[in-house]
Amino acid sequence: MRFAVSMMQGLVKGPASRRLSRSRRATLALLAALGAAGLAAPVHAQTLASLPVEAGARVQGDAKPIAAWVTFCQTYAAECALDRGEPARISLTPATWATIVSVNRRVNKAVEPMTDQDHLHVADRWDLAEDGIGDCEDFQLLKRHLLAEAGLPRRAMRMTVVIDEKGEGHAVLTLITDRGDLVLDNKTSAILPWHKTGYVFIKRESQDAVAWVSLGGVTSPVTTANR
Repeated sequence: MRFAVSMMQGLVKGPASRRLSRSRRATLALLAALGAAGLAAPVHAQTLASLPVEAGARVQGDAKPIAAWVTFCQTYAAECALDRGEPARISLTPATWATIVSVNRRVNKAVEPMTDQDHLHVADRWDLAEDGIGDCEDFQLLKRHLLAEAGLPRRAMRMTVVIDEKGEGHAVLTLITDRGDLVLDNKTSAILPWHKTGYVFIKRESQDAVAWVSLGGVTSPVTTANR
């Protein structure tokens, strides 16, 4: 698959990419192996035909970004860049759906979940899980990077902050599609319409600027601390 080749070619940008540690080489090798295995793996258990056509979440004004996202964008500027010439929605085809399902599952399997506090001794840091370890936002940022490399419009893939079933801050990746807003999550490999996740949707990256917009949730977490 293209995403595995891209990872092996070092296409994750930023200062960390210039320090290719032994642990990151192991991670890239693991992703490449999973990619090769995925060529023969059944990735269509959740079918495109089973997805309903539904309305997306309603944007309700501006919102304050997560502080760790601001720092992430300073380090990985290309990951936060916004091209308004890109499509605002992903047109779901069988091929596009297969790529989304495959990347979602393989990243969920390849990255070891661990909170930033346990891993890095900081409350919240966003990155691309270069050492093979990450918490919720790192999973989703890596998925977006790989999906963008596969040709999906970054503008239609927005990092999103929610309150989860435990009442804690959590990050997911919203895919804005012609069938509604779909959610990629590291807690499950099922790809769900946003309103069927059970989460309270707080805010997400804007599609029109390097900024955030509100989705109506009242409580806004300071960090996304879930593994």
